[in-house]
Amino acid sequence: MRILVTGGAGYIGSVLVRRLLRAGHSVTVLDRFFFGTEPLAGVAKNPRLKTVRGDTRWFDGSMLAKADAVLDLAALSNDPSGELDPEKTMEINYRGRARVARLAKKHGVKRYVLASSCSIYGFREGILDEESPVNPLTTYAKANRMAEEAALKLAGPKFCPVALRFATVFGLSPRMRFDLAVNAMVLGLSGGGKLKIMRDGKQWRPFIHVSDASAAYLSVLSAPADETSGQIFNAGSDNNNWQVLPLAKEVAKAAGAPLRKEWYGDPDRRSYRISFAKIRRLGYSAQLGVGYGAAEIAKALESGKTADTKRTRTVEWYSHLLESQRIAESVSLGGRIL
Repeated sequence: MRILVTGGAGYIGSVLVRRLLRAGHSVTVLDRFFFGTEPLAGVAKNPRLKTVRGDTRWFDGSMLAKADAVLDLAALSNDPSGELDPEKTMEINYRGRARVARLAKKHGVKRYVLASSCSIYGFREGILDEESPVNPLTTYAKANRMAEEAALKLAGPKFCPVALRFATVFGLSPRMRFDLAVNAMVLGLSGGGKLKIMRDGKQWRPFIHVSDASAAYLSVLSAPADETSGQIFNAGSDNNNWQVLPLAKEVAKAAGAPLRKEWYGDPDRRSYRISFAKIRRLGYSAQLGVGYGAAEIAKALESGKTADTKRTRTVEWYSHLLESQRIAESVSLGGRIL
């Protein structure tokens, strides 16, 4: 299969691209490479990989004529990043991805998969599934929901759009991130510091390993179109619904570090658990738990395979890029950085 991956050099994308290549697919990556080209360095010489520096908001779409599927990951990631510049978040995460979906259908692409998020549900009681009401509270979540609506309404006999709502991702990646809950906990423990936990640590959150997130794409790509077209699937594992305090204990145990915690604020009433029964009907099953992810990150930090830098903290790096853009504009250099 010939697959276009937007955002293919990102945290999930760089893992996904490797998985697609191992499965024998031909892959084109469209990316702005905000975090550099290094995440794809290990597969750069693969003859079935092509990289294109471009932006979903204004690329001409001609490459879609040769694609069988589009996996649309290009977005400013997570809630804090989305609030740095809400209008730009809407421009990229909603309008850019809606444009990709329209272009994909126009050029005869058969399948389109949107990377969405369980943050769309907001904070609710009980166990939530794809039929539960949504309550997007942040710019990031609202843009995801709008992108879902724009893509899924295009479903038709020859076009199969799908939205994957991912749990919070964790684990080791060539484009490492330490601004995600599990990863940040491991980093904090590795330095002997205290983990800040909002009282009383009873709030629930769903999680998924980055490798399992990549596998979810292959699962919906291989499933019959009549079982997936126009559908939303929560991507994760029931076993990886965690309360924050037990999560911290599990991470500390797996990382081989003592848990030194620091309480702050009032008890967090924002709490949600997710059901992943629907995607299991496609034969998908997440394999890796937070203990595995914590252990691999701790080992990578200890060996020097990965390290914390400004680029591993998404908000800090986007802030740097936005400031660079403002400086460039102030001296009339022009050009679009973000």
